[in-house]
Amino acid sequence: MREELYGLVLSGGASTRMGRDKAQLDYGGLPQLTRAMNLIKPHVARAFVSVRPGQPQDPVRAAYRQIVDEPGAVRGPAAGLLAAHHAYPQAIWLVLACDLPLLDEATLAALLKAGAETETGPEDWEAVAFTSAHDGLPEPLCTLWRPGALKALEKFVAAGKPCPRKALLNSRTCLLDLPEPTALANINTPTERETALHRLQTGS
Repeated sequence: MREELYGLVLSGGASTRMGRDKAQLDYGGLPQLTRAMNLIKPHVARAFVSVRPGQPQDPVRAAYRQIVDEPGAVRGPAAGLLAAHHAYPQAIWLVLACDLPLLDEATLAALLKAGAETETGPEDWEAVAFTSAHDGLPEPLCTLWRPGALKALEKFVAAGKPCPRKALLNSRTCLLDLPEPTALANINTPTERETALHRLQTGS
């Protein structure tokens, strides 16, 4: 890839629906954040955890390089994405939400392979993302974000529309079919976590 590839795991959410910090939840003997970082670190030049103010000293997050949401910035995933873009504006970002315990190496490899191929193709892609198995729209939180797409997100945020998905829809985004429909399931509640643990344990 032309620009350097960095990794970002978004972990700044409040975990309100889960009732516990999702980054610290155990999946397969590891905190969820650790599992996500282990997935991306072999593929990137540098890997960071996205945190909001007040989180940097958390023991799980403190083990990694961090990018802290900017003061007064928009909240949610857009805050982490833009803080990373402002810190390293020329980088391509491999972005993952930390609450994707069903994400596997094969799915991540498919995204990275497509990202490498778009570098030599005829289109000047600004992002590479999977199509949601739920609604057919781009999945913004397991995505390769190039500077052009992040600049589009910046414009949407300035207009009061802090939606990463809208930025992808309004950028030149290469959309991929998701190899495993459940791989990008967000696990936000205790019930969803029980289902995810069962799937990980049984493979079904």
